Amino acid sequence: MVRYSTPLILAALGGMYSERGGVINIALEGIMLAGAFTASVVTIFSHNPWVGLAAAMCAGLLVALIHAVASIACRADQVVVGASINMLFLGVPALVSGALFQSTGSTPQLPREQTLPEMHLPLIDKIPVLSQLFSGHTAITYIAFALVPLSYFVLFRTRFGLRLRAVGESPEAADTAGISVYRMRCAGVLLSGALAGIGGAYLSIAQNSLFTRNMTGGRGFIALAALIFGKWHPVGAFMACLLFGFAEAVSDQLQGVVPIPVQLIQIFPYVLTLIVLAGFIGRAIPPRAIGTPYVKESR
Repeated sequence: MVRYSTPLILAALGGMYSERGGVINIALEGIMLAGAFTASVVTIFSHNPWVGLAAAMCAGLLVALIHAVASIACRADQVVVGASINMLFLGVPALVSGALFQSTGSTPQLPREQTLPEMHLPLIDKIPVLSQLFSGHTAITYIAFALVPLSYFVLFRTRFGLRLRAVGESPEAADTAGISVYRMRCAGVLLSGALAGIGGAYLSIAQNSLFTRNMTGGRGFIALAALIFGKWHPVGAFMACLLFGFAEAVSDQLQGVVPIPVQLIQIFPYVLTLIVLAGFIGRAIPPRAIGTPYVKESR
């Protein structure tokens, strides 16, 4: 559950910053793919997973910058921009991988020493249940969990968080108060890109040891669903990600154990996503100005 929920937590927290600022980020799936592919390729050539992780974050920032320029500066439809980015990165990794490694399906397998190492906590390692939950994970998992209270503090206890929420609720009032709506929204989108890029890197150099085509498998959309289910709140999104991570873990453990076709077991997390959205989306109230491009009035 903890391992499966890690990339979801990072992507959901990233989406929270973007959407709290008023920009819909459907591009989380594409950003995660960009981060996963970049992390794998850079690690192959640098032989250092930490360099690959940093490169994945930069790739996420670059893709998010494209989103920000198109959605904020050019005032394009945010859903269309996000969908376009997702479709773009379904094909770009295969194209580049074919040019670099003569394989469009996957990158070469990384040696174990070139993947992110697992960290064991000395005291917790001796406690049976806690050791399985909180020990033996990579640094990205601990970063993801630490970002939950940090994001709560940033969003609700800092000037940056107050301004970000202000431009997502009433950009006109924020602009009147001297807050740069464009700058704050751009910051939110870039933060989402950095976090989703790290989430993608987790898939290719921590959970797995290679990049495979479309390896995110819809996790960006599940993270978006978790964000909506969690009502755009860091703790709520975190709990929703744990729920979806638990569903994926159950789906994985049931394969070959119960007399049910594997295909039906594999769709369980996605069915849960649909049930959650159908049952709770009506009760989740998004930021008031989300999805609405802001046009600064001339004075």
